[in-house]
Parts: sequence; structure tokens; C-alpha cells
Amino acid sequence: MRYSLFAAASAVALLSTGAAWAQTAADARLGDDIRGRLEEGDARTRGGDAYRYDDYRLNLRAGQRLEAEMTADDFDAYLEVYAEGSMRQSLASDDDSAGSLNARLRFTAPESGVYIVRARTFSGMETGDYRLSLKERAAPRLPRPGRVAIGRDASGRLGANSAEDDDGNRYDAYAFRASAGERVRIDLESDDFDAFLRVGRIVNGAFVQMAENDDGGSSLNARLVFTAPQDGEYLVRATSYDGSAQGTYRLALEQGPPAPTATPVSVGDETRGRLTPDSASSDSGAPADLYRFSGRAGQRLAITMKADGFDTFLELFDANHNSLASDDDSAGDLNSRLTHTLTEDGDYLIEARAFSSGEGPYTLKIEEIAPPPPPSAIAFGQTVEGELATSDATDDDGRLYDAFVFSGAEGQRIQAVMRSGDFDAYLQLGQDEDDFSEIASDDDGLGQGTDARLIFTLPETGDYVLRARSWSRDAKGLYSLELTDLGGEPSPGSLLIGSTVRGRLTERASITDEGVFYDAYHFKAKADEKLRFTLIASSFDAVVEVGEEKDGDYFELDTDDDSLSDTHARLSWTAPRDGTYVLRARSFSANSTGDYVLITERQP
Repeated sequence: MRYSLFAAASAVALLSTGAAWAQTAADARLGDDIRGRLEEGDARTRGGDAYRYDDYRLNLRAGQRLEAEMTADDFDAYLEVYAEGSMRQSLASDDDSAGSLNARLRFTAPESGVYIVRARTFSGMETGDYRLSLKERAAPRLPRPGRVAIGRDASGRLGANSAEDDDGNRYDAYAFRASAGERVRIDLESDDFDAFLRVGRIVNGAFVQMAENDDGGSSLNARLVFTAPQDGEYLVRATSYDGSAQGTYRLALEQGPPAPTATPVSVGDETRGRLTPDSASSDSGAPADLYRFSGRAGQRLAITMKADGFDTFLELFDANHNSLASDDDSAGDLNSRLTHTLTEDGDYLIEARAFSSGEGPYTLKIEEIAPPPPPSAIAFGQTVEGELATSDATDDDGRLYDAFVFSGAEGQRIQAVMRSGDFDAYLQLGQDEDDFSEIASDDDGLGQGTDARLIFTLPETGDYVLRARSWSRDAKGLYSLELTDLGGEPSPGSLLIGSTVRGRLTERASITDEGVFYDAYHFKAKADEKLRFTLIASSFDAVVEVGEEKDGDYFELDTDDDSLSDTHARLSWTAPRDGTYVLRARSFSANSTGDYVLITERQP
């Protein structure tokens, strides 16, 4: 990471670089114009989509608007923004908005705090100079909206005189009034661009979106049916899907179709219903039935809809018809199941419908389920004997699971192994049990039937959650779970041509994306030098492989499996050029370990 500033802002301190995969962010300020360089030794990610990057720390106020622009001649520039301490999910990103292969990112800070701007390659390990400007964008001027009444239409043109939202997308705004519960059908049609509709209200001087639609109309036209949650004035934003298109359009508002009459039900009920040609239509135009029930704050519910004759779809609304959750196929096959924790006391609505079209009988069940218990602690080196039982927590797909929490460090490789004789084991890894989001999973990685093994390099220091569950729903039974610290990624050894190496593949060796263990060795060779590599192993099917490393990525040049015998490998190879190469001693299949002998020879 090398850079200098060309701005009136105070100098930015360059912080020391960490390991090849981790780096401390440099402090920066709005107004800085940074000349930087991605170079060998800079931070990089791991895996198949690895890339180099430099990180910059910015303090932003809530609502402050950042525009970051990155230009480079040597690689495809890419920008991301993260909240400091939460590098798993970017808050915004951009690839080519600055033209050619340059990036321009616009971001509004949701709250005051420290944010990380990541200047990186789109992919790969290219190096080269770049320029990064960081500046504050003025708050957008909300345009005076036009007015359109329900039952009327308006024509307009998106162009240079249209307003821009926080992301720089052009739009025209129109205001209309609606009463609580009133349903309004809104159409946006254009022959010049892919129409996109947004509906919302102005709250504390800012537009708060409540509904949107891209292709609900014919062709690339947009249509949505909007139910007003209360009396008042609402705004329609007429825009394009890509945000920058220009052209003419027609906007029309009409009274929407009547909402289905809500049938009262109670938590704990199982209801039988039928969708027919006479059923009311949902906002998407599909046949639908509506149900109303009362709930209390903190209550966690599971709602299941099953049918044999059509693809079901469930959506949960509050009493003002604001959507809270939806589901299509989580109950298996074409059946639906959603889980949701209610935030307040009051009435709620369930819309039971076909995904697109379909009619026939169905069942709807509403049940209260217990909130998930806090995860149990598990330590490295520990083996847990557990049982999936009816009393366990269930995930949003209705599968039973047990949760375990452990602490890990950035760059640490961990292995979790789950075995069961009663069901097909499945492992999931995430970070936040309250809002669990999977970052890695495994089904049959142990290679011994239906047991699971997950090997993963942790992206940051912190707490992680393992979920031990079954592949299928309703499976129960005993299992064991073992957590192992595999340390950091192994470094390649050195190989002297003419030597014999006695080694052993273990579970702490490097591993490919396909779960194959390997040991790597660096060696030097001259152009046209003829070499022979022999790999002999008694406990696994040996494979010898020669390749090169470029910008941190490995590229295979030649390989052999069975040239010596059915399970032993011999590769005769000629070096294409002077350089350093990589030999991989590995197994043919996943999860194989054992002793081996590697013989290296020069050939005449």
C-alpha cells in the first residue's frame, strides 16, 4: 500500500502493513485526494475470487453523504464501504460508474461512526497505481412534486432536468392523496426505458420508501397496487431500472381492486381453504385469501401453507398492510412456511395465495414457537454429544437445530465435524445468532456417507455460531460435534531437485475447494530442464501436480494420477521457462490422508 495526498486536507498517516491477507486501514478525511498503489505484499483476500485492496478509515455523521471515486489504468477498479468492525457485508459497492473500468460510489451514512472505504481490484491480484478522491456530496434538493389524482394520468420525460436521489438515479416525483386502507393501482409505462416505480412518504425531510415495482406491467412497464396505511399524502417516484436512462413515460393512477375480506383466525388454528376463480386478487394479481389474527409483542410464530394443486405463497402484514415477511417454498416441495417474531401487540394479516397462478384446496396453520435458546459454548478440541429433539429450536425452514458459539481470530482455519447414525448431518456457520446469516455450510464433506465436515478460514476476529442440524425436515436423533483449530494456512515447503521427501497428508494440510488435502513445495527450474516426480502412497490414491503462482493465485501446468500404478503417480515434465514452480503432493479423492514418499529426479 503506497499513496500520497493531493488535497488541502491534513496529511493522512500511512499505517503499517500486516500479513499478506490482513492490513490496518489508513486514516482519511472527506476532501482527501489520494494517489495510491496496489502492490505485492498488500492485503488480499483468499479463495477463488481473491483480490488485492487498500482500506481507508472515515468518520461520518449520520446522514452525511460520501462520494468516492477511484480511477486506475492498470486494473478494473472497485469500491466498497463497510461499517468498522463489520467487514462481512458491505453497505455499498460500485464497479464501473465512473466510466470505463473506473468506480464511483455514493453512500449516505445511516448513523454516526467510523466507516471503511475499500479500494480494490474487481478480481484478481493485479498491481498498479490508482487515484482515490473522497468528498462530501450536498444533500439532494427534494423537487416540488407534480400532482396526480386517482383516476387521472400524467406524462413526463426523464432527462437532465430530473431530480437525483441519494444514489444519483434520475426521477420525477408526483404527489397524491389517499385514505387509510385505500388501494391504488399505479402504472408507469415507457417505450424508451425499463420503467421502475417507487412509492413512499416524506418523513423529517427525507423520502421513506414503502413499496416498489419493476416489471409488474406488460413488457418492461411497472405496475403495483399500493394500500395506504393511513390518511395523507404520498409520493410516486417515476424512474428507470438502471437509474440513468432518459425518455418519455406515462404515469396513471386508478382505484385498485378490493382487498380480500379478512377471515378471523387465532394462533394455534389449522384452517382449510380453497382458491377459486372467484377468490379476491392479491396486489400481484394472483388469487388470494386474507386472514386476520391478534398477536402480542415478542411472540414468535410459524405460519405454514400446504397444497397439492399449486405453488403456495405466504405474506405477513401488519394491520396497516405493511409487509413484514414472506415465503415461497420453505415447507418443502411447493409449500410455504415463514417464521416471524411480532414487534408489538395488535392485529396482523396473512395473505395465502398462489405464487403466480393456481387454484384448489389448501391448509393454513398458525402456531406459536419458542424463541431460540442462546447458543451453548464450544471450545477448540472439544467433542459434544448431542441430540436433535422436538423441543429444540427450529430455523426459518422448519428444521431442528442446536447452536454453539466459539471465538476465533482473523485468518484462523477451523474444522467442524458432525457425525450421526440417525440422520443426514448438516453444518452451518454464521456470526450473529439473533439474526443468523450463513457464511459457510457443509453436508457430506467427511466423505463417509452422510456425515458433515466444514473447514473454513475465519474472515475476522470475533464470535461465530455453529448450527448442527439435519439435511431434511423433521429428522431427529443423536449426533456428535467436534471443533478443531487447524491454525493458519500452511506455507509451502522448499524442494531440492534430486532429493526424496517423506511426508504425511493430514487434516491440517492445505485443502482445495473440492475437499482434497495437499502438501505444497516450491522448487526452481531452468527453461527446458527435464524433471521427473514420483509420488508413492499406500493409504490414498496419489496425484502429483506442477503449477505456478501468479499474484497469489495457483495455476496448474501439468498433473499425473496413475502413470506408475493404479494408485501411484509419476510425472515427467519439462520446465517452460526459468522460474520458481509449485509441486502439489495430493490425493485423488477428498478427505484422504496418510504417509507418502516423493522422489524428484533430473532426466537426461
